[in-house]
Amino acid sequence: MNVEKLVIIPTYNEKENAEKIIRKVMLLKGGFHVLVIDDGSPDGTTQIVKGLQPEFESRLHLLEREGKQGLGTAYIVGFKWGLEHGYTYIFEMDADFSHNPDDLLRLYAACADGADLAIGSRYCSGISVVNWPLGRVLMSYFASKYVQMVLRMKIYDTTAGFKCYRSTTLTKIDFNRIKMKGYGFQIEMKYTAHKLGFKIKEVPIIFIDRKEGSSKMSGGIFGEAFWGVLGLRFRKIRAKQA
Repeated sequence: MNVEKLVIIPTYNEKENAEKIIRKVMLLKGGFHVLVIDDGSPDGTTQIVKGLQPEFESRLHLLEREGKQGLGTAYIVGFKWGLEHGYTYIFEMDADFSHNPDDLLRLYAACADGADLAIGSRYCSGISVVNWPLGRVLMSYFASKYVQMVLRMKIYDTTAGFKCYRSTTLTKIDFNRIKMKGYGFQIEMKYTAHKLGFKIKEVPIIFIDRKEGSSKMSGGIFGEAFWGVLGLRFRKIRAKQA
């Protein structure tokens, strides 16, 4: 069985998108597997995923959690699961098609070509965001600039959530030291990889706002990221000990 590539998709109330995103990933060349991590969706998202599992046999997996525990904790659970099951490349992707599944191939190619972490970047070639209000575009763009300035990272899209990690990168990150749970988690993981000396490559993508379902963005998410970045600047980052 090919267990090389695993796409982690966290969900909460994604019944409009779940089947479509899974089928799209499964159609890609290269034998991608999918792990859905659902935080107790009351809308039937998990039932949709379970209904697809017999069709995709060993390629579609589901972990169910109780309550909304945060994006960061979902990905950490997924990383641990992927490492335990021997995947070589582990991806993060949203369920709502804001990330184009076709770009998984480009992220994979970047890591296969030597990157330890590939980032689907909205800002490394200008601003590539579609259907967002101007205010939200500016907030996101300048949030990345703020992170660049404070953490001194040469990464244009510091808050991006579309990524591919080599498993060898994740094995060196101490997940117990990752503290942020919302979108600040994305910053903290990139900064950790940066401080540990991993090769990071940004791959330009076009980000398209969701067409179905509702956004999970909130003011608290931005607040955690803003203050958390200041704390990161003075934290010592160490590789996980074997």
